[in-house]
Amino acid sequence: MHVDELLQAIPAVWIYVLVGLVIGIESLGIPLPGEIVLVSSALLAAKGVVDPLWVGACAGVGAIVGDSIGYAVGHRGGKPMFDRLGRRFPKHFGPEHIGRAERYFHRYGMWTVFLGRFVALLRILAGPLAGALRMPYWRFLTANVLGGIVWAGGTTAVIYYLGMAAERWLRGFSWVALVAAVLFGVATTLFVRRRAARA
Repeated sequence: MHVDELLQAIPAVWIYVLVGLVIGIESLGIPLPGEIVLVSSALLAAKGVVDPLWVGACAGVGAIVGDSIGYAVGHRGGKPMFDRLGRRFPKHFGPEHIGRAERYFHRYGMWTVFLGRFVALLRILAGPLAGALRMPYWRFLTANVLGGIVWAGGTTAVIYYLGMAAERWLRGFSWVALVAAVLFGVATTLFVRRRAARA
C-alpha cells in the first residue's frame, strides 16, 4: 500500500496529526519519511481530501518543535552521544555523515540550520548537532523557525498547486490519451498484418 492510499484511509484530523508527528520525530533526529508524508498530504489536499493550510501549519509546527527538542537532546548528550549513535546506526550517524554535517556548521553557522531543512541528512542532524556544538539557542531558534516555515509552507504550496494543475491537465487529457491509444493500436495492427501478408 502506498503512503497516499494509507493516508486516504484515515480521517483528515489524523492526517494533520500524523504530518506533525512524523516530521517532528524526523527533525528530532530519528530517520523517518517526513518529506514523503508531507508531499503525499499536499497531494491529498490538491484532491480536496484535506486542507493545505492545515497540512503546512502542522508540518511547520512539527519541524520547529522537533528541531528544538533535538537541539536540547544534542546539548545534553554532546559529542559522545553521536559516537554511540555512530556505532549503533552507521548508515545514518556514521563518522563521515557527522563529520560532513559538522563542517557545514563550522562554515555556514545559522544557514546550516535554515538550509538543512531542505537536505535529507541535515534535516535529521541539524537540531541535535547544533545543540552538541553549542550553537547559541537564539540563533538556532531563529534559523529553525524561518527554515521550518519556508520548508513546510513552500513544499505544501508547490505540491498542492502542481497537483491541482496536474489533475486538471489529466482530466482534459484522458479522452485524448484514450483516442490516441486506440489509433496507435489500430495502426500497429494494420502494419503488422500488412508485413505478415507480404511475408
